[in-house]
Amino acid sequence: MAEDVPSWARRIRALREARGMSQAEACNQMRTHAAKPLPEGDNLLRRWKSWELGENKPGPHYAPLIAATLGTVSAALFPPVERTESGLTVLTATGMDTMEIVSRLQASDINDATLEGLRITVEKLCSEYPYMPPETLIPEGRQWLRRIVEMQDQRLSFRQRRQTLELAGWLALLVGCLEYDLGDRRSAEATRKMALSLGQDVGSGGILGWAHEMRAWFALTSGDYRGVLAAAEAGQVAAGNHSVGVQLIAQEAKAWARLGRKDEMERALERGRVMLEAMPYPDNTDNHFVVDPAKYDFYVMDCYRHIGEDRLAETLAQEVIRSGTDFNGDERKPMRVAEARITLGVAAAREGDLDEALTYGRRAIEAPRKSLPSIALVSQDLASVLAERYNGQSDADEYRHDLMRIQQGR
Repeated sequence: MAEDVPSWARRIRALREARGMSQAEACNQMRTHAAKPLPEGDNLLRRWKSWELGENKPGPHYAPLIAATLGTVSAALFPPVERTESGLTVLTATGMDTMEIVSRLQASDINDATLEGLRITVEKLCSEYPYMPPETLIPEGRQWLRRIVEMQDQRLSFRQRRQTLELAGWLALLVGCLEYDLGDRRSAEATRKMALSLGQDVGSGGILGWAHEMRAWFALTSGDYRGVLAAAEAGQVAAGNHSVGVQLIAQEAKAWARLGRKDEMERALERGRVMLEAMPYPDNTDNHFVVDPAKYDFYVMDCYRHIGEDRLAETLAQEVIRSGTDFNGDERKPMRVAEARITLGVAAAREGDLDEALTYGRRAIEAPRKSLPSIALVSQDLASVLAERYNGQSDADEYRHDLMRIQQGR
């Protein structure tokens, strides 16, 4: 029965069909990605059919070849077993609670345990970004940032000073992202520059890369697509081999899509895919400044929605929603899910189903956790379809007016 087919098997078939390939064509495409010859004749086709039926799971040799054929990465197509919550907290890791860490920072009693507690605290805050309301998270982020800055007046070893400045850099990035989510671009840009300076001070490719990524994001949501390309190029140079390079390439691909340059878009997506495929699976996929394999589908979804390849975009949107939602229905990645719903709304509108399109669209813009500039950018794709095909229909016009209010509130 269909419900007995493993999720990876259903996804192989869905992505193949979304890309308009027969099983035989998929096998031929897979051969082009293989460094060594694959089985001849119908042998490979029989294997592909068995994979789609879920009869046997591809091993480490075939998994990346299948992923490359379908335009994704193997860890997204065949994710590792879900991690269980370890219960690791500052208290269990260091024996100190938050108040004790603060007291030690104020008393200049800084040892390795204190620094480890501080690191875990910063990691926790960055991991709360995907779902925590910005109004709640910004004050806490700023407070910890201020504490770390005040620490610099204390007697610290060279190693301690570098470690604390690096943590301040990550916190500045977090606060800047939250400020931009609320539409406060001026504050976000100032905080981004602070993070950039801290990244230069400690020589952190990750912080430097993310500071450039933020500039690319700001440019993308402002319609400055050439600015996106410039920021993405500078960021990739600064980031080195840090995973932020994948997200910088994704921003580049989004800009090419909006410039109507499909070939450049697809080349960028492939570069990002190859880079991500070569990276180890991250320890903490909740951290906003970690590029997890599942996020790659999110990048590709945006590009193909914008250029009008609805079947592939819709398939990817469904996967983004699935991977961003817990087994109990709680959304772990609500901002990704909101943009996926916009994608489904665009596909429905183009297929002539206005009611379904507006249902998806409203759920997206009414979501409690969203980035105002990003949701306004993505929703514009739906607004454009509504203006083109449903102009004058009251429900469609009402949605466009709601979207305009979001844009004006940025």
